[in-house]
Amino acid sequence: MKIQHNISLKPYNSFGVEAFADVFIEANSVAQLKEILGNEELNSLPRLIVGGGSNMLFCADFKGLVIKTDFQGIHVTEKGDDIFVKVGAGVVWNDLVGFCVGKGFGGIENLTLIPGSAGAAPIQNIGAYGVEVKDVFHELTAFEFETGEIKIFNKLDCKFGYRQSFFKEEGKGKFLITDITLKLTKNPSLNTSYGAINNELEARGITNPTIADISKVVGDIRQSKLPDPTTIGNAGSFFKNPVLDNGIVNPVKAKFPDLVTYPMGPDHTKIAAGWLIENCGWKGKIVGNTGTWKNQALVLVNNGGATGQEVFDLSEKIIQSVKDKFGIPLEREVNIIR
Repeated sequence: MKIQHNISLKPYNSFGVEAFADVFIEANSVAQLKEILGNEELNSLPRLIVGGGSNMLFCADFKGLVIKTDFQGIHVTEKGDDIFVKVGAGVVWNDLVGFCVGKGFGGIENLTLIPGSAGAAPIQNIGAYGVEVKDVFHELTAFEFETGEIKIFNKLDCKFGYRQSFFKEEGKGKFLITDITLKLTKNPSLNTSYGAINNELEARGITNPTIADISKVVGDIRQSKLPDPTTIGNAGSFFKNPVLDNGIVNPVKAKFPDLVTYPMGPDHTKIAAGWLIENCGWKGKIVGNTGTWKNQALVLVNNGGATGQEVFDLSEKIIQSVKDKFGIPLEREVNIIR
């Protein structure tokens, strides 16, 4: 196990902001994790788990131990039409999507081009275009730091919610996910109703789409709207779409009829945060070294040389302006590291 000190975290976060870790370890085995527990000095340090670094913003150096998850491997088990795909937490999520689509395994094609690692997917309960990872989740394996034991979590254990899970709440920082298992299928029911998927399929003359068609369309839509984090630092959607009681949403909708909303059961409605931000005048706005993306106001960007604090300060201004105009609170989707 290689222990590194005073390591730059700039290569390990998609915002590309500079921050340093006192101690840094890349872990790809349970034996290494147990070795950390057996090292009194390492085990006493504050601990941060990093996967693809695509959902965090460093506003300061991390005074402790950063563990970069690097568990690899994809293993497939077929049971009739059901396909169980077990994947190491360090595998790039979009590589997993490409593997599954290429094999004809349906279920995650709508999640094409979501940045990050496979291990982070259930933590965030990632989702896009009408699909969330909980929809195909079977189980995961995680290392518990307090006991040094491996534990299995099923869907119920994970307590999935909208961009939420057990691992973002009471389990935060207590576990390191080593692998996840998804339940996919050879006979998927395609989800094309959300966003612009149907329109794109029609424009391309595709009347009987495959999962490869869905994946291609979703990827093209995302690339048209979102910046490439390898060239412009960002973490994708910075804010959650608010889900509020209809009693709160209806008066806002009456005042702003163009408000973009999606029903969430009989009593709640999801509001498009990007619409709120854009209609407060933020879309494409440059503020110092940071700003919002020209094609999607929901995405905050590092235009070069921005600090994490600069990005955070911009998010504060956006939250306040949306609150002032619409009376709606925005919540950050990105994990803030201080």
